[in-house]
Amino acid sequence: MDHTADAIIIGAGVMGTSTAFQLVQRGMKRVVVLEKTNIAAGSSGKSSALVRMHYTFLPEARLALASLPWFQEWDDRVGGRCGFTRTGFFRLVDPGKEDLLRQNVERLRGIGVNTELISSGDLKGMAPETNIEDVEVAAYEPDSGYADGHSTANAFMDAARRGGATIHQGVTVTGFQVRGDAIQGVETDAGVFSAPIVISTAGPWSGPLLQRIGIDLPLVPSRHQIMILERPPSLAHEHVYISPGSLYFRPDSAGLTLVGYGAGEDGADPDTYRDAVDADHQIEGAERMAHRIPAMQQAGMRRGYAGCYTVTPDGKMIVDQAPGIEGLYLGTGFSGTGFKISPAIGIALAELATQGAATTVDVDAFRATRFDEGRMLRAKFEYLDRPYDPVPTEGGQSLRADTDWDR
Repeated sequence: MDHTADAIIIGAGVMGTSTAFQLVQRGMKRVVVLEKTNIAAGSSGKSSALVRMHYTFLPEARLALASLPWFQEWDDRVGGRCGFTRTGFFRLVDPGKEDLLRQNVERLRGIGVNTELISSGDLKGMAPETNIEDVEVAAYEPDSGYADGHSTANAFMDAARRGGATIHQGVTVTGFQVRGDAIQGVETDAGVFSAPIVISTAGPWSGPLLQRIGIDLPLVPSRHQIMILERPPSLAHEHVYISPGSLYFRPDSAGLTLVGYGAGEDGADPDTYRDAVDADHQIEGAERMAHRIPAMQQAGMRRGYAGCYTVTPDGKMIVDQAPGIEGLYLGTGFSGTGFKISPAIGIALAELATQGAATTVDVDAFRATRFDEGRMLRAKFEYLDRPYDPVPTEGGQSLRADTDWDR
C-alpha cells in the first residue's frame, strides 16, 4: 500500500475532518486522515455541540460568526447533515457583572453578531420556564442553537472523501518523522506515512505526541460530565442557555434536556478516564438546573457520560505552525469551546498549510509561542465562571494577562 500523501491529518474529530474537507476544496487530492479509533470517537462525539457567537474574546467571536453560515447552509456547503437546530440562545451572568455583559454585547454587535441585551422581563416573556429572581439582564442571540458532533464530523469526512481524501481508522500515530527542521511524515502502528504537510488535530492526545519531538505545550486533558435529563411532560424547553455557576443546557431529542456544568477535572488520562457521570455531580447538576428552570425539579435522569477537553492556561486555542518545524501545523487546546468554530478552524488550518497564512479568518492571536513569551490571552470584559488567572510556568515565570489581542 502506498503511504505517501500530500498532507496528513491526525485525528478525525470535527477539526480534522473540517480541515480535510477544506484541503480538498483547495484542490489537494492526496489528503490522508489517520484516526486511532473511529470518526468523532473522542472529544467531538462527546461535545454538547452548542452553536453560538457569544464570546468575551473578540477573535473567538469572529471565528464563531464566520462558522455560523456553514451550519445554517450545511447541505449546500458540505452535504449530508450536521444536526443544526436553531433555538435561540440566552447568556446570563452573576449579579454585579451586568455592566460587563452590556459592554460585551455592544462589542459583539459591532463585529456583526446578531445579538441584543434583553431585560429579565423580556427573558421571562420569551422563556416563561426561567427563574429570573437573580437576573437583571441577559444577552440573546436569535440565530444560535446546537448541532451534533458525530453527524458534523462524518459529513465533513464524507465530503472530503468525495473530493479524493482517504481515512485510515484504527491507526494510531506514535511519532513524527522530521529531517532537519522540516516534517517528513508520521510513524504509526501500521507503518510510516510520508507527507510534506502534517496537521495535528489530536485533541487530548496532542501534548504527549508533540513532546516526542521536543514541542512542550501547556495542554491539559480535562474530564467534563454531561447529563441527559427527561423533562416533565408539561415543560417545553426550547432554548440554549449559559447560566452562572458554569451551567449550560439545551434541548436534546424529544422530551430531553442536555445539561453540563462545572470546570472539569484537569489531568485526566484520555485513554482511561471514567466516562460515566459521578453521583455527586448528578445531584449538584440537577440542583443547579432546578434553580434556573424550577419545573426541572421533577426531571428524571435518562443517561450521562463524560468527555475529555484539551485545556490551555488561558482557555484559548492554539492554531499555528509548530515552532521550529516547517510543514507541521497545530489545531489544539480548544478548551471545550471548539465545536462551534470548527468550520472556520478547518479553513484556517488549510490556509496555513497551503499558503503560509490564514487570510479568510484571523487566528493570529492563537500563536503557539505565547506561553513561552510569558503571555496568556485575556478578554477586556470578562465574566467567565472559570477564571484563567495568570499562572507560573514550570520555570517559575508568571504568565502576564494580555488583552491587546481582544480587538
